Amino acid sequence: MTPFEEGAIARAARRVSWGAIFAGVVIAVAVQLVMGILGTGIGLSMVDPVEGSTPGATGFGIGAGLYWLITTVVALGAGGYAAARVSGVTERFDALVHGLVVWGVTLILTLYMLTSAVGGIIGGAFRTVGSVAGAAGSTVGAAAPRAAQLAGVDAGDVRQEAAKYLSDTPSDPAQMTPEQAQKEIAKQLPAMARGGADGARAESRVVDIVAAQRKISRADAQAQVNKAKADFVQAKNEAVQSAKTAADAAAGAAAKTSFLLVIALLVGAGASAFGATSATRRRLH
Repeated sequence: MTPFEEGAIARAARRVSWGAIFAGVVIAVAVQLVMGILGTGIGLSMVDPVEGSTPGATGFGIGAGLYWLITTVVALGAGGYAAARVSGVTERFDALVHGLVVWGVTLILTLYMLTSAVGGIIGGAFRTVGSVAGAAGSTVGAAAPRAAQLAGVDAGDVRQEAAKYLSDTPSDPAQMTPEQAQKEIAKQLPAMARGGADGARAESRVVDIVAAQRKISRADAQAQVNKAKADFVQAKNEAVQSAKTAADAAAGAAAKTSFLLVIALLVGAGASAFGATSATRRRLH
């Protein structure tokens, strides 16, 4: 290899200074954190529940978004400027690359910090809940037989008493208590919703129970059941429409947020590149 080729390779290797990029990333993250803490203090100082002069959620969100955009531009601009200045590059393209790498590394580092922190919090919470639930289940399982022994209750007596709670509801609606009637109607509702022959039988059963419990004719009971079915269908349709509207609004908001986030990221990349090329221009001058 000729000395000229060795010199070209050495110059190419020196075109990217990872030490300078690391310094730029550290500066960008530090500036972002400092300005973020400052913004939090400013936002909290605007909250005044006593006087009732707290800004609205919409205005507060817009202000926070604009402040975040400004801090991102300042932080990445400073990081890109520092990286290009420290690297000693004399070409604008090399400085541009340093600035964009600072932006990329800062973005990846920020996303990693956010996802790892949130994941750790959620995972820790679920592990804690699981441990508590497991411990509670083990404690109850171990304590139940012991409690029965201390109370002098025989296991057979307990099963017989439980069977009373699970006894069948009287088939004659007139002999049902109000609680039994409610349970029987609730048991028939799924079949009514499915329709068909089973639904017709379930509806007839419900009509008989309503007529017996309210002491009205079967025709009046059928009218009340029909009205209840119509009200239920209307409420279901309104709930479905509300859910569709909310889902559409959420999708639109998510799409708008995604577009704004992409624009903010591109602005940050431009700020980092501009700061880096500015440092090179000053060096050339």
